Amino acid sequence: MKFKIREMQASEYGALETFLYAAIYIPAGAVKPAHEIIYQPELQVYIKNFGEGTADFCFVAEVENEIVGAAWSRIMNDYGHIDNKTPSLALSVLKNFRRAGIATALMKNLLEKISAEKFKRVSLSVQKENLPAVNLYKKLGFKIFAENESEYIMIFEN
Repeated sequence: MKFKIREMQASEYGALETFLYAAIYIPAGAVKPAHEIIYQPELQVYIKNFGEGTADFCFVAEVENEIVGAAWSRIMNDYGHIDNKTPSLALSVLKNFRRAGIATALMKNLLEKISAEKFKRVSLSVQKENLPAVNLYKKLGFKIFAENESEYIMIFEN
């Protein structure tokens, strides 16, 4: 599958709602929550007023001029929050476009940008049972920083 990675344009920030919803991990057999869940405050931190923060960076993947994936960062008090100097990131690829190298390409571009902007590390939160994501992050160099019963907080240090 041919895809192109590029920075998201400000006029496209509204699409982050789609990717925030797609990023919600649904265990096998579980019912997917209603789309409105993304309007809860603990999820809105990922996208509300995106583009206004010093660590608000986003890369998207395009297939035939359609955005099919996004990786974005910002300093926010989210599930992967470590401190107010470390951006947290989110990653989402639409289901029909997974396992094609898109997530890896998105992450590499985002990590390069974060490093170029002089941030020393980046964090994320991932469900322990989401093994494809955990393995991807480990392959990219993320290490487990902390954990609770259901998730890891992982960091990548430059």
